[in-house]
Amino acid sequence: MTGPGIAAPGGAPAGDGDPRRGDTGQDDRRAAAAFEDTQSMMAAQAAGGRSGPGGRSGPGEGGGRRRRRGAAASGVPGAAATGPGGPAGPGGHGPDDGDGEEDAPKKKRWTRFLPNWKILMASLVVLTAGVFGMIAVAYANTPVPTAKESVNDRGSVIYYANGKVMSRLGVKRTPVTIDKIPDHVEDAVIALENQTFRTDSGIDPYGMARSVWSTVSGAQLQGASTITQQMARAYYEGLNQEVSVQRKIKEIFVAVKISKELPKNEILEQYLNTIYFGRGANGIQAAAQQFFDKNVDELTVQEGAYLAGHIQSPDAFDVQEQAGKYAATKERYGIALKNMAEMDPAKYGKYVNSPFEDLKFADYKISQPFKGLKGYMLNIVLRELKGRGIERKDLDTRGYKVYTTFDEKLMNAAREAVKARTAGMDPTIHATTATVNPKNGRVLAFYSGADDFIKYSVNRAFDTTKQAASAFKPYVLAAWLESGRSLNSYVDGKPTVNMPDTKPISNSGKQNFGPINMVKAMASSVNTVFAQMGQEVTLEKVAEVAIDAGVGETAKLNPAYEGMNGVDYAVKKQNYQATIGVASVTAVEQAAGYSIFANEGKHVDWHTVVKVVDANGAVALPEIAVPEQVISPESAADATVALQAVVRSGTGGAANIGSRPVAGKTGTNNDYKDAWFVGYTPQLVTAVGMAKDVPYNRAGTRRLKVDKYGLPNRKIANEKILWKEEPMPPTIGGGGTPTLIWHDFMQVATARQEVVPFPPRADVGTQSNLATPTPTPSPTPTAEENPFPDENGDENGWPEDGDDGTVDNPTPDGGECMPGDSSCGIGDNGGGDGGGGEIGDGGGEPEQPQPQPDGGFEQNGAPGAAVPAPATSGRRP
Repeated sequence: MTGPGIAAPGGAPAGDGDPRRGDTGQDDRRAAAAFEDTQSMMAAQAAGGRSGPGGRSGPGEGGGRRRRRGAAASGVPGAAATGPGGPAGPGGHGPDDGDGEEDAPKKKRWTRFLPNWKILMASLVVLTAGVFGMIAVAYANTPVPTAKESVNDRGSVIYYANGKVMSRLGVKRTPVTIDKIPDHVEDAVIALENQTFRTDSGIDPYGMARSVWSTVSGAQLQGASTITQQMARAYYEGLNQEVSVQRKIKEIFVAVKISKELPKNEILEQYLNTIYFGRGANGIQAAAQQFFDKNVDELTVQEGAYLAGHIQSPDAFDVQEQAGKYAATKERYGIALKNMAEMDPAKYGKYVNSPFEDLKFADYKISQPFKGLKGYMLNIVLRELKGRGIERKDLDTRGYKVYTTFDEKLMNAAREAVKARTAGMDPTIHATTATVNPKNGRVLAFYSGADDFIKYSVNRAFDTTKQAASAFKPYVLAAWLESGRSLNSYVDGKPTVNMPDTKPISNSGKQNFGPINMVKAMASSVNTVFAQMGQEVTLEKVAEVAIDAGVGETAKLNPAYEGMNGVDYAVKKQNYQATIGVASVTAVEQAAGYSIFANEGKHVDWHTVVKVVDANGAVALPEIAVPEQVISPESAADATVALQAVVRSGTGGAANIGSRPVAGKTGTNNDYKDAWFVGYTPQLVTAVGMAKDVPYNRAGTRRLKVDKYGLPNRKIANEKILWKEEPMPPTIGGGGTPTLIWHDFMQVATARQEVVPFPPRADVGTQSNLATPTPTPSPTPTAEENPFPDENGDENGWPEDGDDGTVDNPTPDGGECMPGDSSCGIGDNGGGDGGGGEIGDGGGEPEQPQPQPDGGFEQNGAPGAAVPAPATSGRRP
């Protein structure tokens, strides 16, 4: 057996040669071994290590050292062991003779792998020289940009879908020379942004390090970029377009060069004329006018300190201040005064404790682009762009072209349809619409309940969540069909059902429908049937379909929903009542959600931006319209058959628009507190919702007077208002006013569209009866036929229009209440009681958001948060 340190046959050592000597060959190893043996013998003789008369054994130190060296050299442990002085020879010793010298070579073995310190130093010098050389070359090759932004901002243009200009954004700068800017305003900015500005080289390494530490420690007082760097980024084209490490390095080089070439006052002048301060103000003169309604040369020390503090995060500070929260800007104001006093105690020391409350701000001015209906469109477009990385200040300065999805004619048609049907109603009753192209998710039109965003800034179509009521039931049917069960299945439409961990669910008026198939159950909106369907397929599957269709996401923005999707929240808190519509949704979510039925089971997230083109003509943001298959095309076709029955012979008869195929679903809560109609053709989906939100004093004991928008007619702090949802007149049930608004709008919207049929009934799945049908049902009619002939309609079963534009009998079988959307049974057992309120009694009243500088709004301190529906007890879908 051979191995490391074992002599191979023939006496050749198996180990490698001494790496220090370069021993690599077998001959070399033999020579080394012979040499070591000779040396061992000579050393032993010199030390008197021979045995014999007169001889004495040496102490063995030579033997020990040679054994170590020999082993290291030849790879054979104890290579000299058989020679004199070895353990077997005269004067032999063990591995350690006690003098400690044997361990010394062992301790030094690892040091041979360390390079010489001279080599280390030389390498360091070469490396350092190389790095500095590369930096020097990069610096020398970085030109100072010559193209500068114009004095006036390069504003952006927002377009309708047809290419017509909707609005222009961008506040023109009013440049001022440095001699017009007071010293104390300059000093305030320098004190907060770059205290070494007057003496530094354009960059501040210490400031960069301090910024990192401040961020980590949570005491961020000053950014890492100097004023010169910020000016370069804002003033020169090319630097402000990139987001990368390379851009930052380039910015540093440019700043250093600028600092050498331009006087400090010129740098500061350019900086103060280009920097963004908030409220849409670019430049110090615009900021003075926007915040204090005065010219820059009239600003006080305190006002200068405030504006300097706003530079750090202008958009965020705007949002907070519009919500009445000044803590962050007050802190920045105090730091500015403190830093100014440290810079020049004699000049600014007396201002350190100046009360923030003494500042007199000008009223916030929403720019004209937000006036009227287009303000609502801009509001949602700006929020969508912000979510994709383009801020309002970018739109003000970078010359973008933003192409939206909005159809101006349809926007006006939606407004007119609502105004015509709600004329004379209490202003606290709000009607909301949203229209989506089911093929691509584009929002074509909407109406948020008012004509002027500046005066009423609640974008209800996108932000106000209300219970879906029975308009949620199509998602239950979709889950049923996806589970392999068919429309032909029968379920017992018993008056009341008791589901696990759920308040009893009843039909309106506790009507007993007996065994009923899916088509008639949808047309008559039978609560107990859908509750049993949900139990059969599981609530998880129902929620999965609805959420995949985009429903309930807005509720996440409301803290009352604990960060949960509105559908998940309903399932968790109210169990099987989710099947009859206690989930909170918005109009645009419902319109996009029903797209799965109109678009062969596919869903595309709703959006309002088609593309953004930059100043150079390149596409900065493409459209995001990715279809996802939520349910099968066959399930979508069969669900549409049932939803057509709602219009042909069920609770949504008023949605009939002639020969054009229409499908949809009504929905009404207890006491008519929420009312819906969501319907579609193959080309368009429109949702219409109505609710009555009434402001009270915070104690809820006194109703406040309101203006024509349903808002308190005087300025009252948001936190002092309690919003309650109250019953609407019975005519506003889902089959009433909402359906009529839908009818009026869609008649205009589809007027020039081709009449396209829905896909034929697929009849997928197997009959899965939860009840025995009695009597035996007749063959199910096709989608083109009328499943439920209406004795009050024409020969085709369609309801006839009366002189007043309503229908003679829009809700067969007892109207909206019997059976229907559980809308008329008032009281503890009033048919399908949803139980508990949307959020919980007294805990979810909506608070009106306030207008924001970027067209957004503030809700409970969170920009763009959902407006929760008021909580009431005894509600149902």
